[in-house]
Amino acid sequence: MVDSALYIPDLDSIPAGLDLMAEIQRLKRDRKAVLLAHYYQEPEIQDLADFVGDSLQLSQQAAKTDAEVIAFCGVHFMAETAKILNPGKRVVIPDMDAGCSLADRCPADQFAKWLEAYPGHEVVSYINCSAGVKALSTVICTSSNAVRVVESIPKEKPIVFAPDRHLGKWVSKQTGRDMVLFPGFCIVHEQFTQRRVAALKAQRPDALVIAHPECVEQVSSLADFVGSTAALLRFVKERPEKAFIVATEAGILHQMRKARPDAELIPAPADSGCNCSLCPYMKLNNLEKLYLALRDLQPEITLDETLRTRALQPLERMLALG
Repeated sequence: MVDSALYIPDLDSIPAGLDLMAEIQRLKRDRKAVLLAHYYQEPEIQDLADFVGDSLQLSQQAAKTDAEVIAFCGVHFMAETAKILNPGKRVVIPDMDAGCSLADRCPADQFAKWLEAYPGHEVVSYINCSAGVKALSTVICTSSNAVRVVESIPKEKPIVFAPDRHLGKWVSKQTGRDMVLFPGFCIVHEQFTQRRVAALKAQRPDALVIAHPECVEQVSSLADFVGSTAALLRFVKERPEKAFIVATEAGILHQMRKARPDAELIPAPADSGCNCSLCPYMKLNNLEKLYLALRDLQPEITLDETLRTRALQPLERMLALG
């Protein structure tokens, strides 16, 4: 077997004119595979997936699947989470380089050293982190359940929240808990600025502003609703308004448009100069690499069993909270 860390998708080995959509469906059947995709994936991958969701929903699906192979179209920490929950299954990801700025900014060894300054603290880690960081944590959370997870910790217990400082600050305001925040951030959500969102809102006073809690506090304070990716989608589905300014990764617009073809969905402008924000890591996955991952069962996520077991405990605590 090729070392997955060294595996490079051989795109030239794909026959010219191959119907990738049909072949992926065939390989899913032949491999007894389930295809899980995050909302930030390309539309054609979302449409092929057996389940599309946010980090919490995908973790829940990974925990209960009976498939023999999990093809995970997301970023590395998500596929790694699926492997933590399914040690006996093969977990493949189209591109091993599909990382995450939050996870990359919080290496486990540096995090362990940083934690030495906070003895006795409960460690709540956002799921956007490596298995090594999960193993150092008391409990994991997602943006969907972060408030509930923090509220489950006794009030007399001090808390460290990692690695997203903006999500941590938002959760602190919602819960009234004073937490030590690791200084990480998402490169996509930090691009949204108060100035540009306010200017767009002034142009479109009829539109509701909805934002992910990974956004900076100044942007969240302008929003009519702040919530996880799944919560933003649900808000758009349920509200009668016809226009929404969406401050999160633009991949979610595909599901929003399917749910609300009558609504105008306006991507919040990013400071990168375009009118959308795309995660470069999420977009490393494509149909060609997905086909090869299912064909070759590479690159495969593997974990040291001791590390996996340690990382599993805080994940199970999260899943038990719902």
